[in-house]
Amino acid sequence: MQGVGSVLVRARGLTKTFGEGHAQARVLDGAGLEVARGEFIAVVGKSGSGKSTLLHLLGGLDRPDSGEIELDGVRIDRLDERGLTAIRRHKIGFVFQAFHLLPELTGVENVLLPARLARDGVEAAPRAKELLERLGLARIARRLPTELSGGEQQRLAIARALINDPALVLADEPTGNLDEESGADVLNLLRRLTDSDRSVVLVTHDRAATSIADRVLRLEGGRLVA
Repeated sequence: MQGVGSVLVRARGLTKTFGEGHAQARVLDGAGLEVARGEFIAVVGKSGSGKSTLLHLLGGLDRPDSGEIELDGVRIDRLDERGLTAIRRHKIGFVFQAFHLLPELTGVENVLLPARLARDGVEAAPRAKELLERLGLARIARRLPTELSGGEQQRLAIARALINDPALVLADEPTGNLDEESGADVLNLLRRLTDSDRSVVLVTHDRAATSIADRVLRLEGGRLVA
């Protein structure tokens, strides 16, 4: 856990229930975790155990029924929608199993999209160029997603997640749609991106991911256990 620093994320007592009546299911039941700056955490568990729900709460995409979530000193569970939007744009990068690239935009245009939503995209253009070069994507930057391999699309999605220089990257099964070789490339990339200023929380079924994580947590019975 080289270079790990102070706490970036602190979550306590998270609960989340879906459905009503007999169909009601509590997927999180007092879950809590701390993520240090510079830490790479892998979260594993059975399908339906609440792993994606946990990421959605940490990323401000959904709200817990109860509990606290603090990101970089800010209680995001107390924020209104405007505040959550600002946190997502400036503090958090999301990487999903489905790449979610806009098919009508080129690679570099997809990467720049969050910057254009958060501020002037022109200002971010040099950073996009540097990211694409760093991730080995410069040669395909002007191509459309349909012209790219799955691995290339996922690396573009990671570049897009990094364009606003987030402190926290949340990755939900990022290798799920990739072959073994491309999946290994993506995992190694996420590992390299974890530094003193950036942490990664990865939800995965991929054993290779657990081997490179600083810590592996299992979601069982609505709670996280080491």
